[in-house]
Amino acid sequence: MTIEKLTYFWYVLHTKSRFENVVHEGLFKKSIEVFLPKIKVRSKRRDRKAMIRVPLFPGYLFVKTDLSPNEHIEIVKTVGAVRLIGNKDGPISVPLDTVESLQIMVQTNHPVSTGTRFRKGNIVLVVSGPFAGVTGTFVRYKGKDRVVVIIEALGQYAGVEVDEEDVEILPEFLV
Repeated sequence: MTIEKLTYFWYVLHTKSRFENVVHEGLFKKSIEVFLPKIKVRSKRRDRKAMIRVPLFPGYLFVKTDLSPNEHIEIVKTVGAVRLIGNKDGPISVPLDTVESLQIMVQTNHPVSTGTRFRKGNIVLVVSGPFAGVTGTFVRYKGKDRVVVIIEALGQYAGVEVDEEDVEILPEFLV
């Protein structure tokens, strides 16, 4: 019988919404190496102008594991953890250089711009601002932090330009 030595790789762990810090703390207490990349952004609260640190990838963090059955169970049973991201064959590892690059990026005080949050055709809901309550379809980004949303009715459409922070993607089960 041969004993196979398991190798440690980075994996992406999906968390419950807004549970990234809870999961990070839980895994840290279990002595599991974990990385939660955070960036500084201006607070969205209208009464505050403070810069706050938020997860770079909301709902996700990175965990370094050998995927041994015991450690895998410990990871997924952490409060707030949902599952390791993968396919039918199991979790998929993230290249080491990707994680190292992210670690370097978030350690600096320079602004980090994030990728596209919306894709053309996403059904969205305007959650605040003058158009709060409007449901429509994301069309495109327009300028810094602005998006165009269209509302279709009677075979025609009307488009509005809103702040990106005022719009959220509607979950598929609500569409």
